[in-house]
Amino acid sequence: MNESLDTLQQAAEQSIAAATDLRALEQCRVEWLGKKGRITEQLKQLAQLTGYEKKAFGEKVNRIKQAVTALIESRQSVLAAAALEARIAAERIDVGMPARGERAGGLHPITRTVQRIERLFNDLGFSTVEGPEIEDDFHNFSALNIPEFHPARAMHDTFYVGNGDKVLRTHTSPVQIRTLEALLAAGGAPPVRVIAPGRVYRCDSDRTHSPMFHQVEGLYVAENVSFADLQHELKRFLARFFEREVTVRFRPSYFPFTEPSAEVDILDEQGRWLEVLGCGMVHPKVFEAVSLDPERYTGFAFGLGVERFAMLRYGVNDLRQFFANDLRFLAQFQ
Repeated sequence: MNESLDTLQQAAEQSIAAATDLRALEQCRVEWLGKKGRITEQLKQLAQLTGYEKKAFGEKVNRIKQAVTALIESRQSVLAAAALEARIAAERIDVGMPARGERAGGLHPITRTVQRIERLFNDLGFSTVEGPEIEDDFHNFSALNIPEFHPARAMHDTFYVGNGDKVLRTHTSPVQIRTLEALLAAGGAPPVRVIAPGRVYRCDSDRTHSPMFHQVEGLYVAENVSFADLQHELKRFLARFFEREVTVRFRPSYFPFTEPSAEVDILDEQGRWLEVLGCGMVHPKVFEAVSLDPERYTGFAFGLGVERFAMLRYGVNDLRQFFANDLRFLAQFQ
């Protein structure tokens, strides 16, 4: 029986020495010292022994078990050190190697479209203004003739922050309010001729809508501004943006902050009417909100979605592609 234990110990030692990595060593541990391991199984023979034989056999099995355990721990230290050295060698960076080079970057198609729209309106005499993306109720709603419980809030009540008294702006129209406030606070007066590009947020997500998208809204306030002025400026812009003569249709619509209001459609090359933006004459309530005399001043406002213009210009039929960060898609616009 002792000779069998000696043979078992030699086999265990050879198996441990042959383990070349930590996974193989763990398999050895399970084979020899696990619950059903070959050394552990030897203890079951104690039930067949009595007296001195049981004591001697048990002591020898425990010595072998301790020896094998120590051998496994020693081998584990060696293999772990070897694995670490191999990893260090594999991840070493040769700072003397030639550089890989860098690919030239480029502007995102949405950025390119914003810049194009901004440049064209600047050429038409509009200045660019900006404002905060986190707005209060007054600037985002009330000052734009959207009081609490107004039906128009249904499409705007989206992403509130803080204690619910701030909202991620749902349009860039609040920038127009802030621009008028700043002008009057400084003692100035119209004319005001500005555009407000930027990110806005609404609870929409499909092939033609995104929870975050970009708008460019415009405002012109002066004395004797008419709807004819609005039509003239937008027709000039659309012809320059699409680089062709476009047939434009002003279709009656509703916006709380303009009256009268219209949706602007263009006729595409296939003879289809495509809605591209909304517009109208500034509502007197908006002027009253900033203490501007609606009897003296009139004005027009408009708003367009940048992604829609980018889709039309570049022939993209799914807005989500602009935000998928697929370099194969984005490289087409460089």
